[in-house]
Amino acid sequence: MLQKILYNFDIALEAIQRNKLRAFLTSLGIIFGVSSVIAMLAIGNGAQQEVLTQMQLLGTNNVIVQPVVEQRQGSVNEGEEQQQSTKFSPGLTMEDLNTIRELVPEVEKLSPEIVYETNFIREARMRTGKLVGVNTDYFDISNFEVIEGSNFSEVQINEADPVCVIGYDVKTRFFAGEDPIGKKIKVGHLWLTVVGVLEKKEVSTENIENLGIRNFNLDIYAPVSTVLLRFKNRAVVTSNDLQQGGGSTVVMGGGMMIFSSGGSSSGDAGDGNYNQLDRLIVKVTDTKYSGTIAEILSRMLKRRHNNVVDFEIIVPEQLLQQEQQTKRIFNIVLSTIASISLIVGGIGIMNIMLASVVERFREIGVRMAVGAQKKDIELQFLTEALTISITGGFLGIVLGLAFSYVIEVTADIATIVTPISIFISFGVAVLIGVVFGYYPAKRAAKHDPVHALRHE
Repeated sequence: MLQKILYNFDIALEAIQRNKLRAFLTSLGIIFGVSSVIAMLAIGNGAQQEVLTQMQLLGTNNVIVQPVVEQRQGSVNEGEEQQQSTKFSPGLTMEDLNTIRELVPEVEKLSPEIVYETNFIREARMRTGKLVGVNTDYFDISNFEVIEGSNFSEVQINEADPVCVIGYDVKTRFFAGEDPIGKKIKVGHLWLTVVGVLEKKEVSTENIENLGIRNFNLDIYAPVSTVLLRFKNRAVVTSNDLQQGGGSTVVMGGGMMIFSSGGSSSGDAGDGNYNQLDRLIVKVTDTKYSGTIAEILSRMLKRRHNNVVDFEIIVPEQLLQQEQQTKRIFNIVLSTIASISLIVGGIGIMNIMLASVVERFREIGVRMAVGAQKKDIELQFLTEALTISITGGFLGIVLGLAFSYVIEVTADIATIVTPISIFISFGVAVLIGVVFGYYPAKRAAKHDPVHALRHE
């Protein structure tokens, strides 16, 4: 059997060599089809990897609570009445965090986040950056690893020690060529002692824009107690805040002075932000609880904030699932369009093989006259069709790899070529050779050898 296959393969190569240009033009559909499918699957894999990276940055099991400006609706007259009877909210505070920890089930970890824009200074070098107040759970929730030194200790948090964990780029800019652990860096008005360094996070500009996240490598992290006690506590309004407020309305609420206007996610109280925290990150035990816990948090916080909706709850896992589904549909459409050229290539193979059968009537008759059976004739033409499609498949793989590289370099789109995408593309090319080569081979085998020998 192997001898018969090799013999038919030699005949197929001889026929292709006699009509090199025609065989090449026939295989173009297969070549471009395979290369297009590989390139589209590479773009799809790159997009999927991008989504996975985003999920790692935001946390698949996380639910995020952050403050927003209170939303109101109604007529103008109703608005005037509402201003006189406004219910006052204490904003997002550490008390909210403690209540969530005590009452909400299926919460694995919980961390506050307070962000202040300030200056970092060391040895005559200065750079603006963000001081972030967090607790010990924050780095685990955010999938950050402390590669040098250690995380904050409970003692450092309880005593509000002036310590910090720095991002990787902060180390390279301010502590180049030296060990930063135990050394000090001035953050705003206070010198902080470095106790740890975070691993470098590869954050693309697209992720920063799409997800609204920071460049974590340029941040400095301090215990939340240190930030509230030694830097700024927006839940406490001082006389300086009143002078800086520029006429902002201040009212009494919840036993303390607070600003009545809604706040942004960062900034001082004088800017209207009365929220003690900029974010609350809740890590649930399983993603299946994310939606339910988000609903529980919404009801609980609304009740604690006197029915003032000055917060929003974000479930990153749901947002990223939607994005992943959209990209998956887009990639299926692109791959389907690319596959059309494979079908066109198959039609080209069938067309040429049918023409080849007509041209080689006499050859078919001679082979059958000297003892070749119908199966031998079928195998001959099927082998020729497969040779064209397999050759086109190999050339298409090379071209697909080149396309993927060019797309990644020129369009700045991540492309990942996997062995499975190459296997699928090549397998489809071979299948098309079999499917579209079978009919011409079957037709060739049906010819009467007597009529075939009389054909000129």
